Order: sequence, then C-alpha cells, then structure tokens
Amino acid sequence: VQLQASGGGLVQSGGSLRLSCAASGSIFSGNVMGWYRQAPGKQRELVAKITSGGNTNYADSVKGRFTISRDNAKNTVYLQMNSLKPEDTAVYYCNAPRGWYSSTYYARWGQGTLVTVSS
Repeated sequence: VQLQASGGGLVQSGGSLRLSCAASGSIFSGNVMGWYRQAPGKQRELVAKITSGGNTNYADSVKGRFTISRDNAKNTVYLQMNSLKPEDTAVYYCNAPRGWYSSTYYARWGQGTLVTVSS
C-alpha cells in the first residue's frame, strides 16, 4: 500500500483526533509529507506539511490547533487535531509532494479518512 490514512471519526466541536498515515518507504523516505483535506463541494486543500528534518507549515485555518509530525523509522506521518470545529469536517488525505511548493505528488491519492465534527 502506498498511502494508508486512518484515525478519522465523529467528534464533537472542541474535541480532538489523531490521524495517522502509513506510507511505503519509497514514497516517505527523505520526502516532504503533507496532510490535505477535501470538504463536500470544495477543492482539496493543504492542511499541513513537514520535511524529513521536521520543518513544518500550516494552513492559516488550522494554525495553533493542528500539529503535524512524522516518525521516519515507521514511515508514518501524523496529524494531531485539537479544538476541532464543524468547518474541519472533510475527508483527510496524506501524500508526498515532489517539493515544498509542488502541486504534483509521488503517490496516487488514497481513500483518505473521514473526519466529521458535530456542533
């Protein structure tokens, strides 16, 4: 499996979830990894990204609430989501962009994991 995202679910507003994404070594190793989301009727957007060395960047809408991290030994990237809001409801995906600013990716998009935040 190239990318396998998990950890989504139904949570109340203000709650927390931790997403995980296991990746094939050929995709994960040495590459930027990102979390993306797509809400119903909207385009997929970047949520957060992280370099192999741990440098991070976040969308303004999640700064201070979400934390991206990675375990290079396990080829896994995580997204800790706190203070969730109904507008965070979306399918969340992980992928490896071909560069920090790239919009092309090393892997096909997986099925993602659904996060639903109730008000």
